[in-house]
Amino acid sequence: MDHEINQDLRIRVLMRTASMAWQASPSPKVWRKRLELQGPVEAGRVTAVVRYESDSEFPYHGHPQGEEILVLEGTFGDEHGEYPKGTFLLNPEGFNHAPYSKEGCVLFVKLRQYPGFDRPHVEIPTDRLDWQAQGDVGRHVIKLFSDGEENIRLTRLEGATKIPRHEHPGGNEMFVLAGSIEDEHGRYEVGDWIRSPAGSIHQPWTEDGCVLYVKDGHLHGLSVRAAVESV
Repeated sequence: MDHEINQDLRIRVLMRTASMAWQASPSPKVWRKRLELQGPVEAGRVTAVVRYESDSEFPYHGHPQGEEILVLEGTFGDEHGEYPKGTFLLNPEGFNHAPYSKEGCVLFVKLRQYPGFDRPHVEIPTDRLDWQAQGDVGRHVIKLFSDGEENIRLTRLEGATKIPRHEHPGGNEMFVLAGSIEDEHGRYEVGDWIRSPAGSIHQPWTEDGCVLYVKDGHLHGLSVRAAVESV
């Protein structure tokens, strides 16, 4: 049976994961907080925060339409390697693995959002990289992936930084990793996930500084498709 969580991409969504309850997964020592879901419960397009307990594992499985992972805490592993906090992974369509965690870990995960058998495998140890100044004063980034349609990065804003009002023609996602950020819609703390629709406009600022996972551009095609399917 198909399920939907936050699948109207024309609507702005805020999920405060710090206050959400952990839900069971097919593995008894792996838990999740699903932020969006479309399709079968265990095989749909999903964005989630996932927690592996210590000495936990997940059965061997494939990833139709790819997988994206950012390790938030601990160390995540599979038969291809071990990935400490800060590691960013893109596993393309056709990738298979049996993941585990010896010490336990927390992940930000996106499934079925990196389609195509010819797409590259990406592994970036972001904790080892230097932040690069970009654009507005007080803004630094670590670039994770860009293909001309979507742009994924980590963004660090220094305290007392204000970003000029701007538009996201293809939509935008933010997940707050550290500190806090505000815009005209509200204030966002660690663990908050915000998805803004294509064409959205805002003017963010931060008093204390923050670190964000940011993804731009990928909602445009999906929004058009959703609009057509709703007619």
